[in-house]
Amino acid sequence: MAIKTWIRHLRDSFISIWRNRWMSLASVGAVTVTLLLVGVFVALILNVNKIASDFEKDVEVKVLIDTTMKETKALALAQKVKKLPDVAEVRYSSKEDELQKVIDDFGEDLSLVDQENPLHNVLYVKATEPQKTADVARQIDALKGTSEVLYGKGKIDKFFQMVDTTRTIGLVFIVALVLMAVFLISNTIKLTIAARQHEIEIMKLVGATNNYVRVPFMLEGMWLGLFGAVLPIIAVAAGYMSLYERLSPIVQNEVFSFLEPTNFLLRLSVILLAMGVVIGIFGSAMSIRKYLAVK
Repeated sequence: MAIKTWIRHLRDSFISIWRNRWMSLASVGAVTVTLLLVGVFVALILNVNKIASDFEKDVEVKVLIDTTMKETKALALAQKVKKLPDVAEVRYSSKEDELQKVIDDFGEDLSLVDQENPLHNVLYVKATEPQKTADVARQIDALKGTSEVLYGKGKIDKFFQMVDTTRTIGLVFIVALVLMAVFLISNTIKLTIAARQHEIEIMKLVGATNNYVRVPFMLEGMWLGLFGAVLPIIAVAAGYMSLYERLSPIVQNEVFSFLEPTNFLLRLSVILLAMGVVIGIFGSAMSIRKYLAVK
């Protein structure tokens, strides 16, 4: 009996969509536009998180060791730095290594090659958390034997602040878009319910339960949300693949990369599909609630 009831509910939901096809089309269009924008913002935010994570892994403190300090003492300083709180990694680079890096970057025709090496022995230090980089730099700067401590002071803080701001704005925008979609579907379902209010009253009078009346409308909302999610999934996937293929070669030698399309787009498609269904069901549930009481 339950199977027959659900078959009837499914049939009624499709019949209702067809009878109110213009309003249904408008609702699907609203969901499509909304989820398209949501998909774009989700893709943007997740890639910003990925890029931020890549930059965070590359954030380090560069410690120039006093040129008067011998290498044995410089190595001892490295061990001392390693024992400081919030220090995750210390890498020693001799002034000969530093000179080789300069030659590799600018060529062997530098006048430095024929002179006494003026560069410093260097320590490259990574904090346990990128946000603790400034604190680690201050602790190192207080140690004897350091000539200069470099870590992009101010720039790192601004970068983390920009990332946090982008995340917050994106999340607020996504929530606003979802609420708008719920409102639009809710209004569409309301018009359908208002047209069938007399029918609902008769069903209630002959003993139909609230759930029996509610389910077809919730299924209708689910279908509207589901149909509205299909085009955004296709559009976002196609757009992301195109951008990824164009931009990846440009940033392949940089410290960051974009999210690999296959797994990312699969997860994003599931998210958009689930959002469409939830938005549709929730919008319908909100609409029908006040019509279930027989006057």
